Amino acid sequence: MVARNDISAEERLIARFFGPIATHPGALGLSDDAAFMTPPAGHDLVLKTDAIVGGVHFFPTDAAQAVASKALRVNLSDLAAKGARPLGFLLSLAIPREIDEAWLAGFAEGLRADSVLFGCPLFGGDTDRTPGPVTISIAMFGSVPAGTMVRRAGAKVGDSVFVTGTIGDAALGVMLREGKNGKWNLSEPHRQHLMSRYLLPQPRNALAETIRTHASAAMDVSDGLVGDFGKLCRASGVAAHIEVARVPMSEAARAVVAGDAATLETALTGGDDYEVVCTVPETKAESFRDAAKAAGVPVADIGKITAGEGVRFTDAAGKALAFKRPAFSHF
Repeated sequence: MVARNDISAEERLIARFFGPIATHPGALGLSDDAAFMTPPAGHDLVLKTDAIVGGVHFFPTDAAQAVASKALRVNLSDLAAKGARPLGFLLSLAIPREIDEAWLAGFAEGLRADSVLFGCPLFGGDTDRTPGPVTISIAMFGSVPAGTMVRRAGAKVGDSVFVTGTIGDAALGVMLREGKNGKWNLSEPHRQHLMSRYLLPQPRNALAETIRTHASAAMDVSDGLVGDFGKLCRASGVAAHIEVARVPMSEAARAVVAGDAATLETALTGGDDYEVVCTVPETKAESFRDAAKAAGVPVADIGKITAGEGVRFTDAAGKALAFKRPAFSHF
């Protein structure tokens, strides 16, 4: 028997907080240096990693459970856009000394709840101390039938452009958290809606299979619709026309824009939406709408793919809109 004093604090932390999340046999109970997985027969693995950093992607006062959920969900959103089913994830967690066991317990519970909800167990990872802010890096893996992953490249002239959910809530929620809402006159439900959309993304994994079987190209909207859709069009070698009046926005976001027109640009370029923008051939558009409705995921047709280069965003009068900063950037 190993004496308790021979077990490191890190081992105890991992066993207590993260062992219960490592439910796949290939995780080996987090007792080894690595884990293993056998991909489903006839499937490709889809790999994705994203990190979130305290003070950049979440506020220091955010609940630990919500921070964990956000860390997992921003990666799940990318899998949804690829048409992939989640299989599991690796976690690297860097924590400052002021983080206590109560925070870790809440973080682990948020991670556990979402790993069950989305069917993606923990396979392993690493924990470290850091003199900087909390940093959570997740490497997510999923699967698709061989050769069917939906890429950014693939959009064709004539395709319809669809986006899931609503756009702009999270970016406006950040402004609320930062107190940059002097001109707004919002009800409390509207305030709570905007802030919750920033705190807890809603990845569209329920639509992943539909995206895989219908979309010619897709990506998740993390850095703003304008900038991210521009990346898709550049990868596909096409142009597009987007009618801003058709971009889906929540009642709360529309209330903000109605009282402060300058916030429309924030809504379209600010990021943290974690929705999916995709292009669908016209012959599949009706089927896509029907399948999305059956999956319980709202979608909106916002424009068309055209020949050429660049994305043209126009207002209700047909006037082209220009943006100071098309997308959120960390650099």
